[in-house]
Amino acid sequence: MDFLNVFGGLNEIAQATLLLSIVAALGIAIGNIRYRAVSLGIGGVLFAGILVGHFSGEVAPAAMHFIQEFGLILFVYTIGIQVGPGFFAAFKQSGPALNAMAAALVVMGTAVAGGLYALTDIPLPVVLGLFSGGVTNTPSLAAGQEMLRTMGAPAADLALPGLGYAVAYPFGIAGILLAMGLIRLFLGINVDREAVAFEKERRSEVAGLEVMDVAVRNKNLDGVLVPEIPGLNRLELVVSRLMREGRVEVPTSESRIGVGDVLRIVGPRPRLKEMQMILGEPAQTEMEAAASDVRWERLVVTNSHILGTSLAELNAADAYHVVISRVNRAGVELSPTASLKFQFGDILTAIGTPIDIRGFAAVIGNSERRLQQVQLAPMFIGIALGVLLGSIPIYLPGMPAALKLGLAGGPLIVALVLSRIGHIGPLVWFMPPVANHALREFGIVLFLAVVGLKSGDRFVETLVHGDGLAWMAAASLITLVPLLVVGFFARLVMKTNYLTVCGLLAGSMTDPPALAFANQISTSEAPALAYATVYPLVMCLRILAPQILVLIFWAGL
Repeated sequence: MDFLNVFGGLNEIAQATLLLSIVAALGIAIGNIRYRAVSLGIGGVLFAGILVGHFSGEVAPAAMHFIQEFGLILFVYTIGIQVGPGFFAAFKQSGPALNAMAAALVVMGTAVAGGLYALTDIPLPVVLGLFSGGVTNTPSLAAGQEMLRTMGAPAADLALPGLGYAVAYPFGIAGILLAMGLIRLFLGINVDREAVAFEKERRSEVAGLEVMDVAVRNKNLDGVLVPEIPGLNRLELVVSRLMREGRVEVPTSESRIGVGDVLRIVGPRPRLKEMQMILGEPAQTEMEAAASDVRWERLVVTNSHILGTSLAELNAADAYHVVISRVNRAGVELSPTASLKFQFGDILTAIGTPIDIRGFAAVIGNSERRLQQVQLAPMFIGIALGVLLGSIPIYLPGMPAALKLGLAGGPLIVALVLSRIGHIGPLVWFMPPVANHALREFGIVLFLAVVGLKSGDRFVETLVHGDGLAWMAAASLITLVPLLVVGFFARLVMKTNYLTVCGLLAGSMTDPPALAFANQISTSEAPALAYATVYPLVMCLRILAPQILVLIFWAGL
């Protein structure tokens, strides 16, 4: 802490704040340095922390520990809130395959660690630290130390995992970035094309909505009420406009159709074709040019009083003379079926007269100001629930210590569930994208800065005067071998989108900085969705793995 002596009047908290600010600013600057489109990104903060920590020594350890953990909580919670709406659909679609590859990566890394202990003279406690640091998993380190303590290891051995962790952690961070870069380089991957391909595949899972104008020719339907048109509800289609004798109107439940009428129908193309065969034939009439004061506008649901209300309960057509033709949720268009329930932030395409649309807008909210507000109370309630969930011990037969999801797993899972639910009473789990991004980046910067500062004082000494270089080489094998094998397998054999592969690798290493790096190379949600899909299973496996190593090699089981 010598270089801080010039600020002798500062207390420990002020010194900690000063150090964190210096590390954050320096690290972000380092991360922005590019060489041939490659940069460290947010990982630069870790290496800036190591550099500053080497000269500063230990500062306010209790405060630093809190800042590190709180930064991690902020990061994983905001990730969960971001990807929650699309997580369950993504899990159903690709979850089993991604989790199988993630589990294979963990098993492979555990096997490499066991092989290193069997073939080298590296002590087992150090191997446990290298394994935890090489995969950037702090709960794994804690589980290994607890297992050693349970087995009666001496105090000197209990300190070795932490040192191994400090040596391995920086390359654990850099190694996964290197693996992502190597896969991208050797396979000639274009990130922009991958992002476009992911969005196309994601949207194809939900049938895209199209529009068809159909002229009624079926005489059997003359005088039939619009809601009673055969197949309309079964096919989940919406009649958004009705043109009769050259004039357009908004259909209600009391509107009757007649031969010669033209209906504008919204829905997936195959279903539109089926409805056209029931009604008559495609119409060439330009409905927009017909005499009418009917318009369409996009409105946003921001009124908490209608959240959870279904479209059928709202009955917009009869109550407000407005037809909802589309619902856009988290970038995906949904058919406005009767059972669909409103969530905060849903974007509705409403059709009606200007006066009716204004009245309907007042009902659903359509408030730009509310859309940009951060709901602080739900955020802190969600974090509290996440901490509680992460602290619940999970007892498994044969394990001497209970497993826990920890401060990373608990908040992530709670955020996924709450963002999927959307709201409970007046509590709304929605966060404006700008606020979410700011909190996410702030959290990961705090986390990396403290990890770097903690490792800095021991890092250089271990490398220069100890077995640090050999340990780092061993840790690099634990890091790189499973990443490259699974990464290339996922891309070449499973044909997985590259951005999804990045999320898979980051989640398999439970590595928030790697996810932050993947988020920086593309604005796509693919990495975050894959990360959240595999994280819960991997966290449990990462906690089990060091305990199994101790049982096999220490206890001789």
